[in-house]
Amino acid sequence: MGEGRGSLKRRWQVLGLLVAPLLFPSAHAETLVIAGDIWCPINCQPGSERPGIFVELAQEIFGEAGIRVEYRQVSWARAVHDTRNGRLDALIGAGVQDAPDFVFTPTAPGVSRMCFYAARGATWRYQGLLSLSGIRLGSINGYSYGQELDTYIRINRDKPAHVQVVSGDQALEMNVEKILLGRIDATIENAWVMDAYLAGSGQQAKLVKAGCRLPDVPIYLAFSPALEASPRHAAMFEAGLQRLRASGRMNELLQRYGLPPLD
Repeated sequence: MGEGRGSLKRRWQVLGLLVAPLLFPSAHAETLVIAGDIWCPINCQPGSERPGIFVELAQEIFGEAGIRVEYRQVSWARAVHDTRNGRLDALIGAGVQDAPDFVFTPTAPGVSRMCFYAARGATWRYQGLLSLSGIRLGSINGYSYGQELDTYIRINRDKPAHVQVVSGDQALEMNVEKILLGRIDATIENAWVMDAYLAGSGQQAKLVKAGCRLPDVPIYLAFSPALEASPRHAAMFEAGLQRLRASGRMNELLQRYGLPPLD
């Protein structure tokens, strides 16, 4: 009789091993790898106390489902390429124009307001595309600034008297330095990003905002078009965004980075 009970116990153990993965899929430590070049406060230094708004959103939302988020800092062009090919799960801070084939959520976690910056004392102001014809504009390789400006940059990127393109993890710093050295007349950058950089580097007094491009552009955590899990991850992220907005947690996170709350 003892042998029969032991046999039954073993059957239940085997059944439990078969059923557990179905009931608790998160037990298999899934990892979501997200990446981008530093675009603080959207995504900041990996491993820091404030790794960035989008990084913290991803960590909180996917963490609730037992999915670990790994954040990597790579150049923008490489991040787009590797996410498109499925080597990375998601691209941080992308606009639809950056990668229209990616998987986007219905809700954008942020908005990019692109503004032009020039040296203090400069008289030039952005007043539409025609106003760019007389200046040297600095831009970053692979970034999208809206269809009209993207077309202008593409047409003129081999004409240094009109457009100069930089690449790499220090691209923003390079453009600021080129303005201060007189090598370009203005650069275009996300207002959150530039304001945070100038404040952190103590250079607020060196540049001025010379106008902004309209309209603002929604920015996303964009998921790889090459991975089967991307639609599921996008749906999870969308549901999480809605929860955090309804609870007020989203505004708490924005305020943590010194940004105004959502309307």
